Amino acid sequence: MVSIPLHSVYLLQTKGCVKNMDRQGLNLRRSIGRGMSPQDFVDGMQIRTMELSGIQNTKQRFITEYEQFAWRNEEDRTYFSGIRERSDLGHCLILCTDWCPDVIWNVPLLLRVLETCGIPGEILPMEEHLDVMDLFLTDGGRAQPVAAFLNTNGDVLGRWGARPAYIQAAMDRFKEEHPDKSRPEYMSNLDRTYRRIGELYREDNGARYRDAIIQELKILFTAFPKEARF
Repeated sequence: MVSIPLHSVYLLQTKGCVKNMDRQGLNLRRSIGRGMSPQDFVDGMQIRTMELSGIQNTKQRFITEYEQFAWRNEEDRTYFSGIRERSDLGHCLILCTDWCPDVIWNVPLLLRVLETCGIPGEILPMEEHLDVMDLFLTDGGRAQPVAAFLNTNGDVLGRWGARPAYIQAAMDRFKEEHPDKSRPEYMSNLDRTYRRIGELYREDNGARYRDAIIQELKILFTAFPKEARF
């Protein structure tokens, strides 16, 4: 079994994948310590097959994504390693479940980035923390995973989720082209979109989507308030 340290993140979401928080008074200090460690999350995962996403064993895919992660760009690794020298970031909360394919692809990478940054975090099972999840809806829905980055006071500085922007674009196009859920072809078109999203995640053995998330996180961190800038 993979051993995943507690240096992880809390995920929260947005349509644009990356969002800097500018709302006054959004503080999640009360949520710190209410979740579970990444290892406990993995240990409790059910094994599922997600055919549309091209995932034969969700638990094994999650572990494989975590264990096989490697920095492809030394500049990126250096950037995130440098965050260890700062004390502004206090925690990261990851909201997710084990039945969402985006969680299987994205959370292992987020955990690795958190480890490199030295940011402590935990997993908040979404269904047990809907009060927090509903603070970070995507187009009015509970898209996951979502990572919320907090300062040492528990104030939310920014969030990432639930997919890289270029993959989310496939879902955005579907919603624009098929707004009527009562249409008989709606579900078949939705399945086709999920299949396409799975293909995008697997493209170039996953290198493209991982690189995209890393760049989006760099943009997010750079946009944090001046006092928390790295």
